[in-house]
Amino acid sequence: MPTTKNTTDNAPLQVADPEEARKTPITSEDAVMVTHPRSPRAEQYRTLRNSIVALNPESAPRTVVITSALKGEGKTVTSINLAMALAEMPNTRVLIVDANLHAPGAEEIIGMPRRQGLSELLSGRLSLDQAVRSLSVAGVAILGAGAAPKNPSELLASDRMKIVLSQLKQRFNYVLLDAPEALAISDASLLGAIADGVLLVVRLSTTPRQYVEQTHTMLETLGGNVLGTCVTGVAGD
Repeated sequence: MPTTKNTTDNAPLQVADPEEARKTPITSEDAVMVTHPRSPRAEQYRTLRNSIVALNPESAPRTVVITSALKGEGKTVTSINLAMALAEMPNTRVLIVDANLHAPGAEEIIGMPRRQGLSELLSGRLSLDQAVRSLSVAGVAILGAGAAPKNPSELLASDRMKIVLSQLKQRFNYVLLDAPEALAISDASLLGAIADGVLLVVRLSTTPRQYVEQTHTMLETLGGNVLGTCVTGVAGD
């Protein structure tokens, strides 16, 4: 199984082979929708999927930012599993966007090597077709973060980001943007203001209630449409 260890932190990222991700089986225990599809955790993600779909009865393309108040609450794992749960629905195509340009992790969790992605796309150095990779799970694709830029927030707040989101909505039914923790980094608020909705991930018995409330208020004040919260760390999670 390929990992990120085949490239050093200082080595330039390669452009992805279009078939690389499609031919790589997903074996990570975190990807329970693939490795444990009948488990209680998988059912929790299906319940979350059903809630989001209920908010979108017209089945129009939807962009959803997934963030948390603090680091380590499970937002990337949630993004990956929710994408796979959504793709179980007929004729549904879902894209996972690793929009955490500070500390990307989606490719590593899935078990794929990091390649050029969102950073290069927003900088005009990579085309959309080169940046988006279909996974071995039917209906699911990924757009990795790419190399760490000097100005991540500036890139995400650019007009180019709005254009890219519009293009992605033409290709996918759902676009899930895995954003950094909202209290420490402004990127989630920036993305929330241009996306259709925001999902706030909260780890049970870990995240102080006041931080959750503060994050919720901040996201809405800055123009985000908070769809609800996803609680991780519950029994069976």
